[in-house]
Amino acid sequence: MAKNSETSAMEIDDKKSINSDQIGPKFSINVLQLLKSAQMQHGLRHGDYTRYRRYCTARLRRLYKSLKFTHGRGKYTRKAITESTVTEVRFLHLVLYTAERAWSHAMEKRQLPDGPNARQRIYLIGRLRKAVKWATLFSNLCAIKADPRTSLESEAYASYMKGNLLFEQDQNWETALKNFKSARAVYEELGKYGDVENQVLCRERVEELEPSIRYCLHKIGESNVKTSELLQIGEMEGPALDLFKSKLEAVMAEARSQQAASLTEFHWLGHRFPISNAKTRVAILKAQELEKDLHVKAADSLPAEKKLVIFDKIFTAYHEARGCIRSDLASAGNAENVKDELYGLDKAVSAVLGQRTIERNQLLVSIVKGKLTKQRDDKTGKVTKPEELVRLYDLLLQNTADLSDLVSSGRERKPEEVKFAEECELKSLAFRAERCFYLARSYSLAGKRTEAYALYCRARSHAENALKDFQRMANSDQMMIEELKTLCKECRSNSCIEHAKGIIVEEKASENLSNKISTISISGTGKKVDKFLLEKLDVYESAVGDSNVKGAARIEAFPPAFQSIARNPIVLDLAYNFIDFPSLENRMKKDRKGFISRLWR
Repeated sequence: MAKNSETSAMEIDDKKSINSDQIGPKFSINVLQLLKSAQMQHGLRHGDYTRYRRYCTARLRRLYKSLKFTHGRGKYTRKAITESTVTEVRFLHLVLYTAERAWSHAMEKRQLPDGPNARQRIYLIGRLRKAVKWATLFSNLCAIKADPRTSLESEAYASYMKGNLLFEQDQNWETALKNFKSARAVYEELGKYGDVENQVLCRERVEELEPSIRYCLHKIGESNVKTSELLQIGEMEGPALDLFKSKLEAVMAEARSQQAASLTEFHWLGHRFPISNAKTRVAILKAQELEKDLHVKAADSLPAEKKLVIFDKIFTAYHEARGCIRSDLASAGNAENVKDELYGLDKAVSAVLGQRTIERNQLLVSIVKGKLTKQRDDKTGKVTKPEELVRLYDLLLQNTADLSDLVSSGRERKPEEVKFAEECELKSLAFRAERCFYLARSYSLAGKRTEAYALYCRARSHAENALKDFQRMANSDQMMIEELKTLCKECRSNSCIEHAKGIIVEEKASENLSNKISTISISGTGKKVDKFLLEKLDVYESAVGDSNVKGAARIEAFPPAFQSIARNPIVLDLAYNFIDFPSLENRMKKDRKGFISRLWR
C-alpha cells in the first residue's frame, strides 16, 4: 500500500510538471514601441517605405535562420505557425514583421509619383489583405501565448490594419470607423499606464488615428467637418497618417479637376494667356492654392520649415505645368497662333516660378540671419558664418538677373512689364548692398580691418541709393525700405568700429613689428614651416607683423639639409654577352686515362 501511494504521488507530480511545462511563461512584447523604433530607424522618419520593407525582409531572414525554421532547400513548402509552434517570443516577431512587410509594400505602391494605376491598386489592396491576415494571426497567437497587455496591444494593431484595408477600399465606412475607434480606445487606455516613453507613444498613436476617424465620420455624413479643416488635419506627421494623406490628396485632386474647368486664362502683368490643357489647369490651380496659404495673415505664425515645404510643393506644381506646356508645344505642329500663346504662357509661368524662387531664398536668408545672431545652431551645434549669407545673396542676385532678362525679352513690352523690370533692378541693388555688408563682416572676423572698412562704406552707399529709389516709387515694398534703413545704420556703426580698431592696430603696429622681428631666427624652435623667408623673396606677402601670421618667421633652415651630389657613372659591359670567343680546348691539358697512367699519379 505504501508503495502504491508513493507511485501514485510520483505520477501526480509528473503530471503537474508536464502541465506546467506545456503552459510555460507568458511572452511579453511592447508592440507599439518595437514598431515605432524600427520605423523611425529604417526609413519612415523620411517616408521611405522601400527601405523599411527591405529592413523587414532582412529581419525575417535573420529570424528564420536563428530559429532554424527555414522552409527547405528543395520545393518550397511554407511551415505554418500555430499555437504549438510558438515556443519562443521570436515566433511572434516573425508574424508581426511579416504583417509589417506587407503593409509597407502596400504603402510603397501608394506613394508612386503618378499614383497607383488600376493594376497596381489591385496589388496594393492584396498586400493590405495580407497584412490584415498576419495581424489577425498575431492577435490570435498573442491571446494564447502572451500576457494581457501584449494581447490587448495586438488586438489594437489588428484593428488598425483592418481599418486601413477598408479605408483604402472606399467601402464599409462604418466598419472602418468601428475598427479605428477600437484601436483608439485601446491606446487611450494603455497611455494611462507604464513609463513616460510608452505614454507618449500611445498619445501620438491616438493623435494619428484621430484624422482617419474624422474622415470616416465625414464620409458617413455624421460630421460637419469642412474640407479646409481636413487639410489642416493633413498637415500632421506620422506613418499612420500617410494613407489618410494619400486619400485626402486624391479627394483634393478630384476637387481641383472640377474647379479647373472654370480656369480658362492665366493672368500675368497685363497679359491673358488661354489654358487649353486640363492637366496644365490642374497644376496651376494647385500652385495658386498653395500660394494662398503663404500669403494669408495666418501664414506669419507658420514655422519656417513648413513654409519651405509649401514652397517645394509650389515648385513641383509649376514644373508640372511647364512640362505639360512643353509637351503641347511639341505637338502643336505648324499652328503659329497656338505656338505664340503657348510660348507666352510658358514665359508667364517661368516668371512666376522665378518670383517664388526669390521669395524662398529670402526666407532662407531670414532663417540664416536668425542663426547668425545666436552664433551657434542649437540643434547641430555648428557655428553660422557670414559667408553663408554671402552665398545666398549671390543666388538672389542671379535669380533677379534671370527674372529681369526673362521679362525684358519681349519686343513690345507693356507698362506693367517695364515697371516690374525696374523693381527687379532695385531689388538687385538692395541685395548687392546686403551681400557687401556680410562680406565686410566676414573680412572683419578674419581681422582684415582695411578691407572690412572699405566694404562697409561700399555697402552703405549701395543701401542709400537703393533706399532713395524705393522711396520714389509708388506702392513700394515697406518691409524692404525698413530693412534698408536698418542696413544703413548698421553699415555706419560698423564702419566706425572698424576705423577705430584699425587705428588701434596701426598704433600697435611698430611695437608688434619689433617684437616679431626679435623672434626671427635661423634655426627656429624645430616647428614645421611651409616656406622660409629666402624662398618667398618674389612674393609680396607679409611675414612679420600681420595678424594672420602664426608663429615666428624663419630665414633659412639651419643646419642645412643634405643634398644629393653627382657621382661617377656606373659602366655596364653590355657587349660581353654578345661576343663569341674562340674555343681553347686544343690548348688545354688532357687527362690521361688507363691502367698505366694511374701509376704515374
